[in-house]
Formats: sequence, structure tokens, C-alpha cells
Amino acid sequence: MSLNVLFVASEAVPLAKTGGLGDMVGACAGALQRAGLHVTVMLPGYPAARMQLRDARVACALPDLPGGPARVLLGAMPDTGVPVLLLDAPALFDRPGSPYLDACGEPYADNALRFAAFSQAAALVAGGVRGLPAFDIVQAHDWHAALVPLLVKRAGLPVRTVLTVHNLAFQGNVPLRVARDLGMPADAVREAEFFGQFSFLKAGLLWADRITTVSRAYAREILTDTFGYGMQDVLRARRHDLVAILNGIDNTVWNPSKDAYLSRPYFTADLSGKHAAKRQLQALLRLPEDPHTPLLALGSRLTHQKMADVALRALPQLLEADPRLQVAVLGCGERSYERGMAALAARYPRQMAATIGYTERNAHMLHAGADLLLHGSRFEPCGLTPLYAMRYGTVPVASRVGGLVDTIADRGSPEAALRGATGFLFDGDTPEAMIGAVERALRVFAQPRAWRILQYNGMTTDFGWSQPAREYLALYATLAPRATPMPHLQHWPMRATQPPLALPASRLDTAPVRKPTHRRRTTALSDAARAHAVAYAAPRE
Repeated sequence: MSLNVLFVASEAVPLAKTGGLGDMVGACAGALQRAGLHVTVMLPGYPAARMQLRDARVACALPDLPGGPARVLLGAMPDTGVPVLLLDAPALFDRPGSPYLDACGEPYADNALRFAAFSQAAALVAGGVRGLPAFDIVQAHDWHAALVPLLVKRAGLPVRTVLTVHNLAFQGNVPLRVARDLGMPADAVREAEFFGQFSFLKAGLLWADRITTVSRAYAREILTDTFGYGMQDVLRARRHDLVAILNGIDNTVWNPSKDAYLSRPYFTADLSGKHAAKRQLQALLRLPEDPHTPLLALGSRLTHQKMADVALRALPQLLEADPRLQVAVLGCGERSYERGMAALAARYPRQMAATIGYTERNAHMLHAGADLLLHGSRFEPCGLTPLYAMRYGTVPVASRVGGLVDTIADRGSPEAALRGATGFLFDGDTPEAMIGAVERALRVFAQPRAWRILQYNGMTTDFGWSQPAREYLALYATLAPRATPMPHLQHWPMRATQPPLALPASRLDTAPVRKPTHRRRTTALSDAARAHAVAYAAPRE
């Protein structure tokens, strides 16, 4: 017998994606399936997801959900064949465009109802309903699914739960009356109260058996007042159940040697295809075709978190200082930043182009054709975009925060490229810091041998899903009954072991993140432990 694991998330590629969450859920599920685990992904039944679902059939009916009756559709991912469950609730999810935002870019007014109903459906499915097997472990992703651990525990189901925090800033906070209207138990509403509101995310942090984050540095950061977004005390109380597993990327999708979006494939030993991709990108953006000019890409969301405001102040100075520099912007986000990037492109038409919006084709062309990637971020749980860039030989210039610290090696000098450097990091959120890092990168770009080594280092670093999948399997083993065998792991290649996490003694007297291979005698979070977490957090709220 092997474990049956249910992923519960608001998006997963290729059925639904707005960002890194969708990439992670889809790719991780596929990697776990290849490792021999029985894994199923449960998503809301968005119109696009229903259209792409392979071999769909009605698995069961759920007549008593908040928001009205619904059906659960069973099918498979069109690419990997991973089993998929879609909650077919047209009144809640049959809406065009974004899974979360209306046509004006505002969150849907009934998002709390939508994702409470989704979580209720997932908890029912996890416990076993007619037409579907029961699950051993449920892994809920972000606030949209964070009620699942609470609902599973309240139902007394023999199901272990994991909450994966992809971004602590998104918490699903709603008025207390909304939580009561949704049928949340009164004591649960009190315990998950967060500065006068009910927090979906806090409920998950309190009731999940384990909590995971998507990089080691981010796991350290969220225990601090600076990056904890008000949840730091709950997380400190749960630190022994906090596990950091770095996200991977799908090397079959992000592979310059087999990328269907590129006119010519390329490899670490022969970058002529990358040179062709640069010419193709310059032509697409109507920039002068010059193979020797540095081409700097911005490929992230245009938001305050991603330091779009800082980039808008730094880019004019960079463009004025180096008339040969080219900048290519691909992204969307807050309207003021979109307008600002478009205005800069109009101001420097021979040096800068801004494409507002996102397509997979343009993203692949950007990473293949650019020389550098500028990735500022005030906080960064993982940071997949620089991983894509490095895979394509594009050198990242990024903030020294979160997962970027785990994945980008900045050795401080051009000569240090020989010691495994892969990019450039900067501290703070000022234009001066960003400009300084870009100028450092441009000086190395002018040294072809050192630059080529940087590219090689990034392209040959393994950021695939083999090692993260191994770590998730080890985590599940700590939750599974001892008699339940796990898939064989010896065929997975290991990355270099990273040092254990630590926090300064002035903050905590123990390491915040324990090793995922540690096995506890008690797998479920006890009432006493949860009460301790609530009490620990109460003075701050």
C-alpha cells in the first residue's frame, strides 16, 4: 500500500495559472507521480480548466456546500496525466478572466465564500465520498485552501494535513461576521482572529500538522517582525513543525535545447542559438539588432513587492549612463506601474520596449534572448523567474531576500565566477542599490570569459524537481503510519546538502525549521500545541 496525497490549490499548470503558485503545484504533482506517489490535484472548476481537463466525468455530487450544490469532476492533466478533481460550482467559479479578480482588477466580493466552499469540498473529498477514494494526506496551498486543515480536524477525519505557504502577505482576511455567516465554529473564529478579522491563512497555520515554505531563507525571514506580516508569533510557536523545501522548475518545459518557442535550440557548449534568440527578441521589440549590446530584461509582475517603483527610478539613470544598454519589459500588474513602464519606453524608443501583459511564448523568448534579468523584490518566498533565466543562460541581478539568497550565488568579483558565481545581489530597495548591482553586472558583461562562466554556472545548476520531490516524500513519511511504505527514493539524484537553518540567539533559541526526515511519534497537532500557538500570538494581537 502506498500513500494517497491530495493537493488542494487555486491554480495549477496547465489548467490555471497566474504566477508561481500554479507553476509549483502542477510541476510538483508531476514529479511526485513520477516518484511513485499517488497524487491528485483538486482545483476550482474555472471554465478554462474544465475545457482542458482530459477524460472528464462526474465523480460525485456535493449538495450542501456553502454557496449551493456542486459536482466534483474527475479527469487528468493534459500533459502529465496526473489525476485532477475540479469543483464544478458555476455560481462560484464560472467566470472569465482571473481566478481572483473582476474585470476592473478588484478582488471578487464573494472570494471568501468561493474559497470556503472549495475548502469544504476538499475536506469532504479527503475523508472519502462515494465514487472517490479517501486520502491519507492533504497538502493545502496558500490561503485559498487554508481552511482545509481546520475542517479536516473538526470532522475528526484520519487525514494528515500540510499547509504550504507560498506568500505570507496574502492571508485571506475577512470580517468576523463573514466567517460566522460561512458557518465557521465560534471557537475557531476566535482562535483564527487576526487584528479584528478572521484569517483563512492563520486558521491553516494553527490547524495544519505541518507547515512548509518554498525556500530556506524565506522560512527564516517569516519568523521575524520584518517579514512575518503579523503571523510571526504563530509561526514561532509552530517552528518545530515548519519545513523549508525549495521550489523547483519543470526542466521539460524550461529547456533551451528543446524549447518549441525558440527558432534554434541551444546548449551550454554552444550558445549560438541564444545569440539567435537575442536577435529575434530585438526584432520583436523593434530594438536595434546588435549582438554586442547588453540586453536587460524585467519579467516579473509590475507591483510594489517586485520593486517596480524602484525600477522606474533606476532605469532612466541606467539608460542615460549607457546609451548602448537595452531594456525589455514583459509583465503586468498595478496600473500606475504599467503606465510608467510604457512612458519610459516611449521616452527611450531605441533603448527600451515595454510589453504589458503575459504570454508563455513571450516569457520563453525573453529569458532566451536577454543577457541579464533584473529581479528586484522587497520579499521573495522563492523566486522562480531567476531560475528560468539561469536555465537559459541569462544572468540574474536580484534582491538579497528570501529564496533569491538560496538560489543565486554572488561571489563579489568577476574572477569569482570561477568559484561558482551565478548572478548579482543587492541589498535594500533604493534606486542606488539597484543601479550599483546592474553596473557591476555590466562590467562583468564586458569581460566575455567571466560572463561565459557565469552563464555556464547558472545553466548547469540543477533546479529541477527531483530533489524537492524527494524532500516532500520524506516529509510525508513523518506523517504516514509507520506501516505504510513510501516510494523508493534511491534513484533520485541528490543536490549538495545545504547547511541547517539557524536564527540569531537573540531571536530564538532553536533552529526554526527542522529536517524533513525527522520522524515524530505523534503526527497530529495536539489541542495543547494549538492552544500554545494561539496563546503565544495573542499578546501581539
